[in-house]
Amino acid sequence: MVGDTYGSVVATKESKAISVEKLAKKLNNDNKKVEDVTVKGKVIDVCDKKGCWLTIQTEDDTQFFVKMKDYGFFVPTALKGKNVVLEGSAEKKVTSIDEQKHYAEDAKKPQAEIDAITKPKEEIRFVANGIKVVN
Repeated sequence: MVGDTYGSVVATKESKAISVEKLAKKLNNDNKKVEDVTVKGKVIDVCDKKGCWLTIQTEDDTQFFVKMKDYGFFVPTALKGKNVVLEGSAEKKVTSIDEQKHYAEDAKKPQAEIDAITKPKEEIRFVANGIKVVN
């Protein structure tokens, strides 16, 4: 699994990838969208149905959502707990209540947790061209 790549080849070395914290600062400074960025982080959840999305842990114990560009590739659920390098684009986006509930259902969250989603939330959304497992 270490060294495996999903989607496009990740050309940037892990040492050149920025942290999630730096990405958040960049998004605040660059009008809420950043193209062609490489980020490293830990996978905390993967879509159980197809592996069509995942979430990455952030330094402040929140998370950000990653979709695969054009649904062009999927990742195994075994990626949970692995550190990865992602290449793609990121933006700050408001996620609707319905969309949050849909992803919570995909992740098989308890109904009480799904019912607790009552307001839209601004979050980092990442569209990955490629994902490489680093450990």
